[in-house]
Amino acid sequence: EEDLRERHVERLSKNLCTTETGVIFLDAISNLERVSDHAHNIAGYVRDEMSQTSQENGRKRRITMERIYVIEDDENIRNLLKIALEGFGYEAEAFETAEEGLARIQELPPDLAIFDWMLPGMDGITAIKKIRQTENVRNLPIIVLTAKEKELDKVVGLDCGADDYMVKPFGILELSARIRSLLRRSGRQEEETVRLSFYGIEVDKKTREVSCDGRRVELTLKEYELLVYLMEHQSRVVTRDELLNQIWGYSYDGETRTLDMHIRTLRQKLGEDGGSCIKTVRGVGYRLVR
Repeated sequence: EEDLRERHVERLSKNLCTTETGVIFLDAISNLERVSDHAHNIAGYVRDEMSQTSQENGRKRRITMERIYVIEDDENIRNLLKIALEGFGYEAEAFETAEEGLARIQELPPDLAIFDWMLPGMDGITAIKKIRQTENVRNLPIIVLTAKEKELDKVVGLDCGADDYMVKPFGILELSARIRSLLRRSGRQEEETVRLSFYGIEVDKKTREVSCDGRRVELTLKEYELLVYLMEHQSRVVTRDELLNQIWGYSYDGETRTLDMHIRTLRQKLGEDGGSCIKTVRGVGYRLVR
């Protein structure tokens, strides 16, 4: 019976060996509350078969050297995320507690971190705050995962320093898209110092420093990118679709409140005068006005 089961796993895995279907499979099993050993075996076969098939056909897989840390106390979700990230070509490490994750981040900073909100001991939000106060990793791109789906919870998570927020259960494909978007934008290097200014709001694109009426303003990665994009296009209305495509890398589907929440927190951080410069053009988008 065990041999028959193994042959079944291998046969099913080989049918999933292409990148597209393999990713779809990983996306499907991510929505299970418990990931069985059987599913883990199949996922392992999928990853191995994708690698072997690519090599045999002489096609070089997309190899990314980005390092991603997953801090999640649920063992099933933690293992699944690590498997999926490695399947996508990333170097992944997983930790059960915030304390373990923070220690590793200090030892060897990653390119991106994924924190669960509810963790034993120190929670994910407290850990993110500590990271934002640590000079050498303060700009680390961070995604927070949580079962909290109320709008206020999302605002709290983003205000505390997370760059993106995903509610459980989530799809692996969407998570992968958001990871790519964050890595793409955080990795951009400015070739020269470029200063942007708009009625008291000052941005240095090289140092990523933002000030409003002489007061330094601390922004998350997404808030910073939103402000820069609005300032670079201050002569016109910037549509919601354009902002979502340029900043998040995916099209607005009429349901997400991500953009609205980031605009709200950006206004709050800029203060009464600076925040009032960001005007909502109802049904269209946003623009900077005085």
